[in-house]
Amino acid sequence: QVQLVESGGGLVQAGGSLRLSCAASRSIFSIVFRGWYRQAPGEDRTLVASITTGGRTHYADSVKGRFTISRDDAQNTLYLQMNSLKPEDTAVYYCAVSHLDGLTVRDNWGQGTQVTVSS
Repeated sequence: QVQLVESGGGLVQAGGSLRLSCAASRSIFSIVFRGWYRQAPGEDRTLVASITTGGRTHYADSVKGRFTISRDDAQNTLYLQMNSLKPEDTAVYYCAVSHLDGLTVRDNWGQGTQVTVSS
């Protein structure tokens, strides 16, 4: 029903920057959650950042001050600006958007994009 397409991943040197994008195939109504997760090999998937409809943001301690989550509702797109990247940031990054469908919460996930930070 809702497709999320991620882009912007790649290979960068430590201290560099990347901006990830997550574009939805259509406008989504009644969104209850927007966020970015990441998962390294052999590790659990963890929440990196989230943003509410009102613009309230939250960040994992490991990325606070370096990453910024934002959204462009006119373009149905969620962003993650990543600065001062560290090798520990290397992971597959996934966007997630949850919305209400009647009385049911639907979770939508991007396909994942690889971020590799070299030292």
